[in-house]
Amino acid sequence: MSCKHHHANPARAVLVLGLIATLAPPVAFAQDTPPPAPAADELQTIVVTGTRSLNRRTLDSESPVDVIGSKELQSTGSGELATVLARLLPSMNFPRPSGADASDAVRPAQLRGLSPDQTLVLVNGKRRHTSAVVNVNGTLGRGSAPVDLNAIPLAAIERIEVLRDGAAAQYGSDAIAGVVNIILKKGAEGGEAEVVYGQYDYGDGEQATVRGSAGFKLGQDGWVRVAIEAAERNATNRSLADPRASAGSRQGTVTQRYGDPDSRPRTLFVNSQLRINDDIDWYAFAGYGERATSSAAVFRTAYTDNTRTTLRSSLYPEGFQPLLDSTSVDASLVTGLRGVLGDWRWDASLNHGRNRFSLDVADTVNYSLGAASPTRFYAGELTSTQSLANLDVAREIPVAFLHGPLTVALGLEARHESYEIGAGERNSYFGSGAQGYSGFRPENAGKNSRNNKSLYLNLEGDITQDLSGALALRHERYSDFGNTSSAKASARYAFTPTFALRGTASNGFRAPSLAQSFYTITTTNTLLVNGASALVETGTFPVGSAAARALGAGALKAEKARNLSIGAQWQPTRNWTTTVDLYRIDIDDRIVFSSNLQLANAPALANALAAQNVFVGAARYFTNAVDTRTEGVDIVSTYRLNLAGGARADLTLGYNHNDNDVRRVADTPAVLAAQKLVLVDRQSVNRLTVGSPKDKLSLAGDYTNSIWNARAAVTRYGEFTVPQNDASLDQTYDPQWVLDLAASVRLNQWRLSAGIDNVTNRYPAQVTSLANLNANGTQPYSVWAPNGFNGRYFYLKAGYTW
Repeated sequence: MSCKHHHANPARAVLVLGLIATLAPPVAFAQDTPPPAPAADELQTIVVTGTRSLNRRTLDSESPVDVIGSKELQSTGSGELATVLARLLPSMNFPRPSGADASDAVRPAQLRGLSPDQTLVLVNGKRRHTSAVVNVNGTLGRGSAPVDLNAIPLAAIERIEVLRDGAAAQYGSDAIAGVVNIILKKGAEGGEAEVVYGQYDYGDGEQATVRGSAGFKLGQDGWVRVAIEAAERNATNRSLADPRASAGSRQGTVTQRYGDPDSRPRTLFVNSQLRINDDIDWYAFAGYGERATSSAAVFRTAYTDNTRTTLRSSLYPEGFQPLLDSTSVDASLVTGLRGVLGDWRWDASLNHGRNRFSLDVADTVNYSLGAASPTRFYAGELTSTQSLANLDVAREIPVAFLHGPLTVALGLEARHESYEIGAGERNSYFGSGAQGYSGFRPENAGKNSRNNKSLYLNLEGDITQDLSGALALRHERYSDFGNTSSAKASARYAFTPTFALRGTASNGFRAPSLAQSFYTITTTNTLLVNGASALVETGTFPVGSAAARALGAGALKAEKARNLSIGAQWQPTRNWTTTVDLYRIDIDDRIVFSSNLQLANAPALANALAAQNVFVGAARYFTNAVDTRTEGVDIVSTYRLNLAGGARADLTLGYNHNDNDVRRVADTPAVLAAQKLVLVDRQSVNRLTVGSPKDKLSLAGDYTNSIWNARAAVTRYGEFTVPQNDASLDQTYDPQWVLDLAASVRLNQWRLSAGIDNVTNRYPAQVTSLANLNANGTQPYSVWAPNGFNGRYFYLKAGYTW
């Protein structure tokens, strides 16, 4: 089956025409060498992401780069990095899933409406490892296993650079939507400590955070910077009473949970550097964190299944709601040497990262164990690891016909990845398994790994006084799916000192993650069956398994992307800068999660699985099933207003508009079509196209006068739709405006702050189809809402700087 949607779009023509003129070369890879600091009153910042040049400003970059400083990161009441970025970046979306199993604990963030794992995350220019959690339920980012941004504490971050452009030729796999480069604080001087307390207007969700960062000397010519952060974040609950009557019980009055989970993060980050001699520095940075999370599964009523009535009534006479108690342990270490050898700068590093996610199911039951069933089970664990060895070299070479030197950079990289599933205790998966989350079985358990090697070249320089360009080439070989090559060309031409055009053209790729290739589990999911919500045993099968092959699965291959962009930069005065960037991203063979293939009306397939001792009511697997096109525009405008008495106001406008189209859907395998099943259903397709807001507008003003500071930010989240396979059940949500206010005063070394997020207490519209989409009326808000559904939030901060 194939489908194409054509829309009259002038941006498409402008992109093509503008990029025909983009004939010169782009920027290289990120570096750790500290750039020269900009002047105190300079709005433009030196950037290291997407370039190897030592003096590239944001306004000089051929690709759009957002720079977010530590002050902006602290400007909201949230302590979660992904939440903060979603409020500051119009192109980022971070909804807050609830009742979505492990996705409640490790929430995915999207850039430009694409899959969360199509954005590459770096720390100090080095590739960050991904989470072990696969988002397999009905949330945005379904099927992805991205980096857990919330495992990185705000206390450790100096700034963040977000490259809004395809960069696979520069960084390798995953950099299709863009790159998020997190730069850690550095230096031996000074430190800060802060205490934060907040609570929602509803009266729940109390949060307390303690964070701090301090620098120390390391020998005579070195430093080490330590950052710690610990938080207690209590659950929120926006559920409604269950209207279903149950004779002899208080079903309608029992409190259920629907909202943010309980969360207890504890994190330590260290960044360090030591001068070995005049030509060589040693550096290392590391992080360790543990986050305990308790989230709620769907509520189970007391008397809905006659075969289980006795057990339910004896253990949970008023029904029960299983709790998923997880622990995510995140560890990383990067160490290396960098220096100068003749005219060459070089950097050799080793990089290791690991995420382990373990899960217990509490306040639950395994019906197959009868009255002897425990109420708590160990369900197993997932572990994702990554190890890299990397060598980069770069130098400036004088070239007679260029306006300045040509920066040449070369690199070699070897990467090893592994993914492991550990089985739970037998009682967690025996028979019907633990309600809420059946444990991983011994046949699910196992460890898989792969290797890849890459070679890359980057060239950049000023061709004339007004024209700069760059070129990036990369070749990679994966042990599991073979070779891939990518290239990127970019250029910038300054027509006047205040106006320039820039553009890029690139092809890229994203390798199928090991999680997508090997994740497998059988558990209970809430599905629509004959128009009503039901709990169904659902099997997720790796594409190489006999069960998946019986359902028509084939081997996964890499996603292939083509990125085009053209932008204008305008700086009419020193204090006013505006950029407008149009982009188009085509992705072929995009990896998605298949439909929930319900087997109740497909006896041939049910029998085929039963022959393998697989007994499930529904099945699914990963597949390269769709081609997509993403087109959009980013607008960023900043203005600094210098006022009387030394006061200053910084004004920022940010806007993103994004259109996603599915241009091809793979044909359903014959074995499924024969049973009237569809490989990729309407909901899966529309989730990619309309599930995230079409646009997002942010307006922020920051006022400083002596010891006082005030900030106001208003965000407009655009329209989005929660699709279903039955079009009559779709619900489209209107745009939502959200206002955040904060104020602070500095008293010597102390800084006291107070703020309100979501001042007007805005909630998204309630879900309208109670029977089918809203757990019988108990879950009134959509988990796809880009600003969540917790309402107004008050917070206080007290910080001390030395």
